[in-house]
Amino acid sequence: MSDHDAQLLRALHDEHAEALYAHALRLVNGDRQRAEDLVQETLLRAWRHPESLDPKRGSVRSWLFTTARNLAIDAWRRRSTRVGEVFTDDLPEPPEVIDEAERAVEAWTVAEALNRLSPTHREVLVECFYQGRSVAEAASRLGVPPGTVKSRTHYALRSLRLVLAEMGVTG
Repeated sequence: MSDHDAQLLRALHDEHAEALYAHALRLVNGDRQRAEDLVQETLLRAWRHPESLDPKRGSVRSWLFTTARNLAIDAWRRRSTRVGEVFTDDLPEPPEVIDEAERAVEAWTVAEALNRLSPTHREVLVECFYQGRSVAEAASRLGVPPGTVKSRTHYALRSLRLVLAEMGVTG
């Protein structure tokens, strides 16, 4: 790095670092370490691409803030797609054995509860939950507006909860 480059970077830092750090802090929800890393990476990009800092191309601070924002978004995307590793000395729980008799009782209980609902509540739950249809698809099949499907689903689920509670089902 030449003396001129070092002076330019020092001047850039002196003029913009405080505001850039405050901006970075907001971008990373107050995480000081990540904000410092973000400022450092932004200034490094500025040093690597001095042509971007030409005042004829626009505000230097705008370029710095935009670069910091883009770096923060890229970092967030990398973190959100990475699956975290879990280290433990405990063995994982064995998979739960499915009791077919219990499943049959649950199916009978739900069927009985559905039969106790009004026909309009039952049909909207069957369309949306058992047939897997979207609100728009269910509305088309039932011949009602999508808003009606939404409200019927809401009230049908409330009614189903009450019926199941009356049948002694908890949870």
